[in-house]
Parts: sequence; C-alpha cells; structure tokens
Amino acid sequence: GEHYVFVVPVNENLDLKKAAKAVKEKSIEMIRQKELLGLTGYVHGGCSPFGMKKQFFTVFEETAQLYDTIMVSGGRVGCQIEANPENMLELLSKEHAIYGDIAK
Repeated sequence: GEHYVFVVPVNENLDLKKAAKAVKEKSIEMIRQKELLGLTGYVHGGCSPFGMKKQFFTVFEETAQLYDTIMVSGGRVGCQIEANPENMLELLSKEHAIYGDIAK
C-alpha cells in the first residue's frame, strides 16, 4: 500500500531489489502509468519529486551527492529543475528523503 518516489540518473535504471532494500520493504513494483496522474497529479514523463498531491518518501540515487547540482523533472514534459541535491533533500525534509543505492 505504500508509495515511494525514486530519482535515478537518466542514463541508468531503477533496480527494484535495491530500491526495496532502501525503503526497508520486502519487494516493490512500479505503479501502472494510468494510475500516475490520479496519484501524483503528474503525467508520465513529467513526474517531479516536488509538488505531488501527497508527499511520498523519496530516495535519490546516492551518486547525486557527487554533484554540485542535479536536474529533476519540473512537473511537466520538457520542464526541468536544477538545484543542489542537498537543497532538494532539505526541501522534501530529511524525514521524507534520503540517498540510497538504487540504480543499475
């Protein structure tokens, strides 16, 4: 029943086993594309970790820490937000966002 947001580099893929471990779940699966808009308020390809209908626990790929800035979706297709990853985690709050080894 829980939902999570995972932020991975564009040239990598989410590793579902690693992602489940990062959020202390036995297993996880991707939600269906047709459920995305109603759940998050965003369409496929424009889903941002910020401004969702509900704040979901978010995991950023741990390599984000290596960069001064990273880019994430800005909430619609073609719109990007560039910011320091630490500032992004702070904006989401330390209780709702972490770094984790989630990419393959």
